[in-house]
Amino acid sequence: MATLSLRDVKKSFGATTVLHGIDLEVADGELVVIVGASGCGKSTLLRIVAGLETPSSGQVVINGRDVTGLEPADRDVAMVFQNYALYPHMTVFANMAYGLKIRGMGRAEIQRRVAAAAEILGIGPLLERRPKQLSGGQRQRVAMGRAIVREPALFLFDEPLSNLDAKLRVQMRAEIRRLQRRLGVTSLFVTHDQVEAMTLGDRLVVMNAGRPAQVAPPMEIFSRPADTYVAGFIGSPAMNFIPASLDEGNGAARLPDGTLIPFADGPRPGAAGMPITLGLRPEHVEPGDGPGSIPLTVELIEPLGSETVVHGRSAGGMAVTARMPGAFLGDRLPVRLPPAHLHVFDADTGRRLDP
Repeated sequence: MATLSLRDVKKSFGATTVLHGIDLEVADGELVVIVGASGCGKSTLLRIVAGLETPSSGQVVINGRDVTGLEPADRDVAMVFQNYALYPHMTVFANMAYGLKIRGMGRAEIQRRVAAAAEILGIGPLLERRPKQLSGGQRQRVAMGRAIVREPALFLFDEPLSNLDAKLRVQMRAEIRRLQRRLGVTSLFVTHDQVEAMTLGDRLVVMNAGRPAQVAPPMEIFSRPADTYVAGFIGSPAMNFIPASLDEGNGAARLPDGTLIPFADGPRPGAAGMPITLGLRPEHVEPGDGPGSIPLTVELIEPLGSETVVHGRSAGGMAVTARMPGAFLGDRLPVRLPPAHLHVFDADTGRRLDP
C-alpha cells in the first residue's frame, strides 16, 4: 500500500516547458487516471513518477519518502507499457519471473508469486508459451502479471489498451478495474481515451498543455466541468458551445438572434452584455418548436441503432449536435436549450461561471 505526492513537478526539454508545476495527492489504494490529448504531458508525468525521466524541479514522494533522485528499481513501482515490452525469446513464466530473479529471490517464492498472478489473470495454461503464440489481450495480461508478481507499492499504466481492438479494450478495461480493486494497489493510469478515464478512475486529472485543468471524480468532471476545455474533452459527442451574452439582471442569456434563455439556478456574475459561452451536452438538447426554439438545418445524421446523432446549423451559423432516441429522418429540426442543463462559461477565459 502506498500514497503518492507530486509537489510542484516541472519538466522542460530545452526551451520547451512540458509540465508547468504539477501538484497531486494520490491516496492509498486510489486509482487516478491522467487523461488528455496527445502532447499534453501526461506520459512525461508518468515517466517522472517511474524514474524514467528526471524532473527539472519539484519532488516525487512515495509513502512519505522522497524518491525524486532514485533509480526506477529503487522506487517500488511497476509499470505496464502500451507495447507490452515482453522478451520474445522467453516463455510467459520466464517473462513474469525475470524481475524477481534479477532481485535474487528464491525459486520457491518465484513459483508461488507467478502461480498466484497467473491464477488471478487466468493465464495459467499459457505459462509455457512464448509471446508470439499469444493474442494481444493475452500479452497484456502477461505484462500485468509481470507487474503483479513484484507486489509493488504503486502501479503505473501507460496507455496499456491502445493496441487492442475495441471489443477487447472494453473487456480488458473491466479486468484492470476488478484487478486493481482486488489488490488494492495505488495506481496511476494514463490514457487519451475519455471512456477509459470515466470508467476506470476514482479521480481524473484532465491535462491541458502541461497543466491540470481539473482534478475531480469522473461524474463531477462530467456534470460540472471547470472550463470549456474540460467540457469539450469529456463527453461524446462533444458538448455544444453557443455564443451568448449576459442579459440585464444576469438571470438569462441572450443569443445573437435575440432569443432569451433563462438560467434555472440564478444570476451569473458579470456586467450586462458580458460575452459568455453556453454549454449543452447533445443528450440534453430537446427537439421542439415554439417560443425560444432554434430551427436547425440538418447537415449530418448518424444512426447508431438505439439512438441517432443529428448535426445541424441555425440560420445564423450556430452549429448544434443533438443525440436523440430512436431513428430520425428529415432535413429540419427545431430544438430548445433547456435551462436546467445549461453550463455557463466566461467567453474570454473559458472558466465556469457559477451563480
